[in-house]
Amino acid sequence: MVKKTGRPGYLQIADDLREQIRGGALAPGAPLPSTAQLAEQYDASLSVVKMAVGILRNEGLVIGQQGKGVYVRETDEQPETGGSPERPATDLASEVIELRTAVRDLSERLARVESTLSESRRSRK
Repeated sequence: MVKKTGRPGYLQIADDLREQIRGGALAPGAPLPSTAQLAEQYDASLSVVKMAVGILRNEGLVIGQQGKGVYVRETDEQPETGGSPERPATDLASEVIELRTAVRDLSERLARVESTLSESRRSRK
């Protein structure tokens, strides 16, 4: 379950899934539960779950197979890395996801404000 700690839900879910993978509860080659199952398990939206799984993909912990699902990466497979020693790719990927989420949230808020202003102007006429 995602907790109201101030930490984004998708990061909480990614942390939990990462712990399950590293702890062996999700073994190499094992499929992750479906997005819908994870959303129900964590009481989160599908988009939040997709962002969490995206983080794990960027970290190289899971691999998506088109039409089949997402699987824990086999231990003999080497994850792709990027970034620099000062700023690992995983940090960059998490930051990009956070920025995209913030932009989407701000866009939705702006749309609501514009709608309210538009309604307010119509009611004055």
